[in-house]
Formats: sequence, C-alpha cells, structure tokens
Amino acid sequence: MEHSEIIKEKIGIIPAKPGVYQYFDKENKILYIGKAKNLHKRVSSYFHKEHNDNKTRVMVSKIHDIRYTVVDNESDALLLENSLIKEYKPRYNILLKDDKNFPWVCIKNEFFPRVFYTRQVVKDGSQYFGPFTSVYILREILDLVRKVFPLRNCNRNLDPHLIATGKYSHSCLEYHLKRCKAPCIGLQTEDDYRQNMIRIKDIFKGNLAGIQKYLKDEMQKYALDLDYEKAQTMKEKIETIDKFCARSIIVSPALRDIEVFSFIEDEKDAYVNYLKISGGAVVQSHNIQIKKQVLESKEEVLPVVIVDIRQRLNSSTTEILVPFIPDYPIQGCKYVLPKKGDKLKLMELSLRNAKAYQHEKRTSEMAASHGKGAWKTLEKLREELGLANAPVVIECFDNSNLQGTNPVASCV
Repeated sequence: MEHSEIIKEKIGIIPAKPGVYQYFDKENKILYIGKAKNLHKRVSSYFHKEHNDNKTRVMVSKIHDIRYTVVDNESDALLLENSLIKEYKPRYNILLKDDKNFPWVCIKNEFFPRVFYTRQVVKDGSQYFGPFTSVYILREILDLVRKVFPLRNCNRNLDPHLIATGKYSHSCLEYHLKRCKAPCIGLQTEDDYRQNMIRIKDIFKGNLAGIQKYLKDEMQKYALDLDYEKAQTMKEKIETIDKFCARSIIVSPALRDIEVFSFIEDEKDAYVNYLKISGGAVVQSHNIQIKKQVLESKEEVLPVVIVDIRQRLNSSTTEILVPFIPDYPIQGCKYVLPKKGDKLKLMELSLRNAKAYQHEKRTSEMAASHGKGAWKTLEKLREELGLANAPVVIECFDNSNLQGTNPVASCV
C-alpha cells in the first residue's frame, strides 16, 4: 500500500470529536501539533485542498504519520495543545518570541521576613506574589511598600531568642533613616511586624483602597487622642499612596479585575498586547511577538497566546476583553467583545501598545537587515519631514481619470 493511501486510511478513522493532532515526519520527529473542535474535519482539510502558503505545502509534503488525542471539550484541547507545544517545540508551530523571565516578589520564610524581588522561585516556604511583567511597576510598588511600612532589609538572623539575649547591641543606619523600626534590638514586636506584613500582602494583591482606609482610620484615631505627630505620619503615608495612584494609569474604579488582549498581524508576524486591570488601574502590561509558521487564523492563534500568558502569570481572572471571539474557549473564563464605554477605551489602549510594539520590532529588524546606511537614510528623511518616527512604511497614492470620467486611484 502506498504511503498516501496509508495516510488516507488513517484520516478515515479519525473521530469527529474535539482533540489534539500531531504530524510526524519519516524520522518520527514531530512536525506540527494542532487543536481541533472536530479532529476528522480539521486533519482532512490539510490533504483535501490546495494551500497558498508555501510553509504549509512543504509541511504537508513531509507528513509521514498522524497521531491524535481525543478530549472532552474545546477548552481541554487548547490546554493540551499548549502543554505539548511547550514540551516538544515543533518546527512548524507558531513561535512565541518572548524569552523573558518575569520577576516575583518574595516574602521570605523567616522571623521578621524581608520583602524583595527575584527572578528565581525557591521552594523553601517563602511566599511569592506575581509574576510581574514590568520591573518598573514592580519597583514602584516595592518603593511604595517601604515608604508606608518600614521593613528590615538586612541579613541578620532575627530569631526572637537571639534578640532577647541582646545579640545585636545597636541598630543600623536604616533605623536612623526611618526605613526600619529596628526589630533587631527589640524596638518592634513580632506582632506589629506581622500586622504590617498582612497589609503589605494586600498591596501586592492590588487592594490599595483597603490600605488607604486603614491609614485614614489610624490618622483619625491619633488625632482624637491629640497625638498629632503620629497623625501627621499617617497623613504623609496616605499622600504617598495617593501620589502612587496618580502615577498609575487609572481606567475606571468600576473595573475591578479584567484582562485585555489586543491582536494585530502582518504577513510574517502577529503582535499581542496584554493588560491586567486591578482596582481600576493598569497594573501589568506585556507585549509578545508571534512568528507564524503555517497558515492559521487569528481566531486560532490568539487563544494559544492567552493560555500561555495566563499560565505564566498564574492568572485567575474570569473576564477577558478581546478584539474578536477566539475559536477556543477557556474554562472558567468569559470572552467579552467591548463595544462602548470604559472597556472599549481599554481595548483601544491595548491596541495602541500593540501597534507601537509592532513599529519597534519592524524598525529594529530593518536596522539589522539593511545596515546602518539604509537606516541613516530613513533617519535623515524623518528629520527632513519632521516625523516623530522613521518612516518604516511609505505609502504612495495616485489618482487619475479619463477626461473627467472613470476616476481611479491606486496605493503603492
């Protein structure tokens, strides 16, 4: 039996159920992993029609074997495809151009725990928050935490027994700068430090409103007790949080916990911007470039990116704003196509970020491929025309007619 007949026979027995399929070459290497609502229909489509895309034609010509896994629903198919692609990295699957190792906030498992950011998660009982897609935003939050709740950042062993026996005879400079309350010499109790840690965790969870209320209550209490110095300290901490909120991109206090994914594409690549909204503000932003390998629709590509980012960020958000409805649902989540109001503004903000990222990538790729000479020419043209960015894409329009009739226009 010829190989084409063997493939045809395999396709004939593939069930019309949701699942994941794998294409292998003659050396038993995985060429491609895909998901499908209907395995039989999807796999058949590769062999029963002509493909305009050259990469798809080449891949199909190399297929020597087909294997598949049936799952209960489309959501399971999406998750299984994602995990298999990460494990095997097939040549013809889309390539997510993102090698970032996102940072986390670590609350160390120790007496009077330190709080710091790290890119390594160590399983030693410490508590981690994140990951965060922006180091800048993370540093801003850590700076806020340290201004509102002084913490120790030394490497001293603050075992209560050592403190009680007077191991440390004096405080360090951090205490005199009011950035630490010197628990090392017994000037701050474990209970007071523990209460501060509870409030710090609220900040990392995005609950700034709760912290503001606590500080205002404390300020009023000190004022009633005529302890104006402590009341002033609380007031300054409230102002610190207010300034932080003012620097954040506030969308709407009504939008509590939402994720936004925008999507744009060209012939070779697709670009996705991700925004995380918490407490009415943008708290995370991340861009990702997708190198296309075989012909796949945007409705198939976007859910792959969504699952990848959500898994990396440990997301539990249930509402996802999208520019179009993806082909594959995510269990426990609802896709929302914004039409008006704050949610539409969020999508427009995300789309602007995706376009800016696309321009950045095109610019860097052009500089790398054409050399400094071509780039200098574009920079000179930018200066002559007074443009904000180098003209990576130049469009020329021409209008014409026949003695005032049959008008035509072209764009090159």
